Amino acid sequence: MKKKSFSYAKYGYIFTLPFTIAYLIFSAYPTLYTAIIGFTDLKGIGKTDWHFLKEPFANFVTILTSPTFQNAFKNTVFLWVCNFIPQLLLALLLAAWFTDRRFKIPGEGAFKVMFYMPNIITAATIAILFNALFGYPMGPVNDLLTRFGFISQPYNFLVKKSVAKGVVIFIQTWMWYGYTMIILISGILGISPEIFEAAEVDGANGWQTFWHVTLPNIRTIMLFTLVTSLIGGLNMFDIPRLFLMGGPDNATLTTSVFIYNQAFSGSYMYNRAAAASMIMFIIISAVSGIMFYFLRDKDEAKLHKVMKQQIKAERRRQKELAKGGQA
Repeated sequence: MKKKSFSYAKYGYIFTLPFTIAYLIFSAYPTLYTAIIGFTDLKGIGKTDWHFLKEPFANFVTILTSPTFQNAFKNTVFLWVCNFIPQLLLALLLAAWFTDRRFKIPGEGAFKVMFYMPNIITAATIAILFNALFGYPMGPVNDLLTRFGFISQPYNFLVKKSVAKGVVIFIQTWMWYGYTMIILISGILGISPEIFEAAEVDGANGWQTFWHVTLPNIRTIMLFTLVTSLIGGLNMFDIPRLFLMGGPDNATLTTSVFIYNQAFSGSYMYNRAAAASMIMFIIISAVSGIMFYFLRDKDEAKLHKVMKQQIKAERRRQKELAKGGQA
């Protein structure tokens, strides 16, 4: 008697169904709707009727030629690069420190929690905190500087463009270096201890082990960190919006704040906000794809290519054998 085969695949589809439905409703549909209204004349709060433009790319051209958007994009890239580089360097240093077997750090867990803590504080709270710290004329920073004689009278820091950008960069670095550190630690702990033991036996010092053993083995984790930071950095919104409202003089205006202003700050230009959103979506997707290509594991890619060639050769051989058998 033949035994009835039992497939568990349908249960997998059933378990993924809630996520699939939620994704289609709350992510896929809004994304598609945003892409569509970028080609329309939709504007104004409460308006439900809209029409496709005779020149479908008019909104995209308007956004790309807008000096405000160009300035916002430059600010976004500058703020991301300037906070990601120190963030990654600090995270790498701490990750190497915490995972080095030569060091026995008392209270290691407490340090990790302290470094990660800023990431779980809400952006609104941090914005209020730094507004209070740099308050004029009675903020703690002004008070300390005047008490120690660094300045003769209170100074309004947040009206100066370079200072405002520097504070935003510091906040972003302070908020995210702990998260990056945890990701890198998890990657380093996934490396086989035998590799580190072999390096130690061969006489490698801490720097040589980190440079020649640790970094090459966490390439995929570094790629993940870089891409996620790129996505988060180019979508930077909370701190520039809540802390300085994009000021002073649009010095901390980012593309996400620009999109928000287009859609919800008086003008209600939903079509242009949608066009700007899709432009950023295309830029982020393209840059992420380039990063994946150049930072991919080339050895694994070569191995995958060889395996595909072997599979094709085996299929050709089986077809030839089948044809020979039929003859």
